Amino acid sequence: MLQADFTTRVRACERRLYRVARTMLPRECDCEDAVQEALLRAWDRLDTLREEKYFETWLMRILINQCRTFYRRRPPAPAELTENIPQPEPEDAPLLEALMGLPQKQRAALELHYIEGYSVAETARILAVPEGTVKWRLSRGRALLKDALNGKEARP
Repeated sequence: MLQADFTTRVRACERRLYRVARTMLPRECDCEDAVQEALLRAWDRLDTLREEKYFETWLMRILINQCRTFYRRRPPAPAELTENIPQPEPEDAPLLEALMGLPQKQRAALELHYIEGYSVAETARILAVPEGTVKWRLSRGRALLKDALNGKEARP
């Protein structure tokens, strides 16, 4: 793959990459850094891409690994800093708040499948888990999301 092809394909999915990073990392600056690091790693390891048709799935997998690395290495932001920074209100704030309150595994599956439009098989490939696990995480995530939106306590 040439640099121009790489750039074109990255630009086609850059918003998607950022949205996925945003569901995994609490700080916006970490999301931006994770996406940039993932793109650098992808370019450096372009020779590991077996089939070009899986470019976006491969890139998303690199991003998720990078987000996990950022999450492990960086402590949570101090509360006083994040509370003072004005954030734009999303169109559906209660839904976003409920989604961000879900466990990371269910949140990532819901984001990839329902928001980004990946199939169950593609989501499984991106998350490096079996399809059955993705189906379970989607089911569990929907139930938790429903409970959160209805104001109920999460079920075990």
